[in-house]
Amino acid sequence: ELALKSLGSEGLFLFSSLDTNNDLYLSPEEFKPIAEKLTGVAPISEFEEEETPDPSGETLSIVAKFQPLVMETMTKSKDGFLGISHVALSGLRNWTAPAAPMSVMLARQFKAFLPPKNKLDLGDPWWIIPSELNIFTGYLSNNRFYPPPPKGKEIIIHRLLSMFHPRPFVKTRFAPQGAVACIQAISTFYYTIAFRIHAEFQLNEPPDFPFWFSPGQFTGYIVLSKDSSHVREFKLFVPNNRSLNVDMEWLYGASESSNMEVDIGYLPQMELESTGPSIPSVIHDENGNVIDSRDPSGEPIQFVFEEITWQQEIPWEEAAQKLEVAMYPFKKVSYLPFTQAFERAKAEKKLVHSILLWGALDDHKPLSASLPVPGSGRTLRETVLESSPILALLNESFISSWSLVKELEELQSNRENEFYSKLADLHLEKYNFPVEMIICLPNGTVIHHINANYFLDITSMKPEDVESSIFSFSTNFEDPSTATYLQFLKEGLQRAKPYLQ
Repeated sequence: ELALKSLGSEGLFLFSSLDTNNDLYLSPEEFKPIAEKLTGVAPISEFEEEETPDPSGETLSIVAKFQPLVMETMTKSKDGFLGISHVALSGLRNWTAPAAPMSVMLARQFKAFLPPKNKLDLGDPWWIIPSELNIFTGYLSNNRFYPPPPKGKEIIIHRLLSMFHPRPFVKTRFAPQGAVACIQAISTFYYTIAFRIHAEFQLNEPPDFPFWFSPGQFTGYIVLSKDSSHVREFKLFVPNNRSLNVDMEWLYGASESSNMEVDIGYLPQMELESTGPSIPSVIHDENGNVIDSRDPSGEPIQFVFEEITWQQEIPWEEAAQKLEVAMYPFKKVSYLPFTQAFERAKAEKKLVHSILLWGALDDHKPLSASLPVPGSGRTLRETVLESSPILALLNESFISSWSLVKELEELQSNRENEFYSKLADLHLEKYNFPVEMIICLPNGTVIHHINANYFLDITSMKPEDVESSIFSFSTNFEDPSTATYLQFLKEGLQRAKPYLQ
């Protein structure tokens, strides 16, 4: 109360965004972001002090490519951003180019991507940055402007993402956090490492309120020598193959409980790519003498690199799938694209288990605070869809799929394929915000469906209070949500029997 009286609500909001341990005192470490902002001078990090460039070490040039969010894809754009202050979106509107279009880094810094000694098999995932959040730990504060100083393997990822924007958070507010990787290819001296990173950016600064920009994922690969002295190739990007790939949230007040506005949108391009292999910063002749990096005519010396012969490799799609399952155990069940799911269901004479949602099911933090019931999509993903009995039944009796409402609306209006249009139509008829779980026949007929909010409501009630016998609780499982979802699937199978015989 005294702090509120001294600082006012907005002042206290800024103070508490810096006071990370909530002791109502700012330590020098907590005050550092403001000091750097006011002085314009950032102290050299411990990592950079330790990593004195090896005179003969190699350097890698990386370029950033960025096309800003297409504002028209935000759902709020349909009413002309009515009621949204210009200030709230200022950080988003002003972010039109990468913070650093080009950067030169030490090849050795990429050793963070090398596998641990117990993860040398193709496609066996490990955590570069482990997730520290789960359904029980909740989520990190929305009321923050400046990222905490990165440590260890976070440093290289923080530095890479800082090429896009000066305030990347390498640890997201919501699970699953972190970065995961696996070996995609092995040669005598090199690895190709595939990786997936969940990170987000804070686009606003005081006195504005926080605006969180959360791409669905960053993915990519690095080809580097086993001793990390040489990087042959590096690429990192936000996938742009779906119609929506960014989640945005912004606060409207000076406290953690303030109203939050949410939206989703499409980012056409956000990528980093090496301009070529890493090259020595100093060149020696055969006698060990340093020689000029330019030839007598002033042209840079051209390096010739040996061709890499891969002895073992797996396709990119397989590596990406392994990373996806590491981040999301519910993906142990294959979720096919919408139309493909119906084709497979017809061929295998199975039902389609379909999840229709406003935001993505397998991107970081989908449907989180954007829902009337906080985290209903996340809860569904991290509990029910990951449980062993559900995974077993889905694999045995269903073909699974998830779709964005926007994608099905596009399919519905596409009259070139009447069957696909009808499938989308039947789904959208049953949809209620935010998530609808649907069971249907291979011809698209919906035989059962339940809304995520209703599902979460009934699973949080006491068994005796649930009227419907359709979603009755089973004594075989302690978790009521697993029991209820299992009942939902079995009821769907029961209703479908006359059609599938």
